[in-house]
Amino acid sequence: MTTYLFFDEALRIFVNAFLISVLILIVVSAIGLAIVGSIEKNNIYPASPKHFR
Repeated sequence: MTTYLFFDEALRIFVNAFLISVLILIVVSAIGLAIVGSIEKNNIYPASPKHFR
């Protein structure tokens, strides 16, 4: 017995996967920006002058 995946079902699967990946990317980038902002605000790791030559 062969089961076929119809085009509209496959398209819906791909669209859902794309939207979920975009959502994950936005969430991860927001977390990263919050971490960078927190580090810059608290100046936990001061920049070394050797990085700006």
